Amino acid sequence: MAIKDELGRRGEERACTHLRAQGWMILDRNWRGDHGELDLIALEGDEIVVVEVKTRTDARYGHPLEAVDARKRARLWRLGVQWCLMHPDQARGRRLRVDAVALLGAEEFVVEHLRDLR
Repeated sequence: MAIKDELGRRGEERACTHLRAQGWMILDRNWRGDHGELDLIALEGDEIVVVEVKTRTDARYGHPLEAVDARKRARLWRLGVQWCLMHPDQARGRRLRVDAVALLGAEEFVVEHLRDLR
C-alpha cells in the first residue's frame, strides 16, 4: 500500500473516531456511486451527513480543505443524493448535508471540521 493511501486510511479512521465522540453514527464508509466515492456517510441527529475527509502531513501544498472546491462539493452533493436514493429506509424524511473534515499531521492529527458546505 502506498504511503499516501495509508495516511488517508488513518485519517479516515481518526475522522470516524472524532465523529463518534460527538455522538454521530457512521452509516457507510468508502461508498462508491456513479460519479465517485464518498468517504463517510453519517447520521447526526436526524440529518444524513456526507463527510469528505482530507488528510495531509503538513500544509506545504496548501490546507487540506482547499481541495474541497466548488466542483468537488457539487460532486459530493450528487453522490449524497444517490446514496439517499439507494438507502431509502435510512434516508427517508431526513435532511442531507455535506461536511468536510481536515486532518493535519503524521501520527497525531489536528482535526478541523467544517459543517454544511454548499
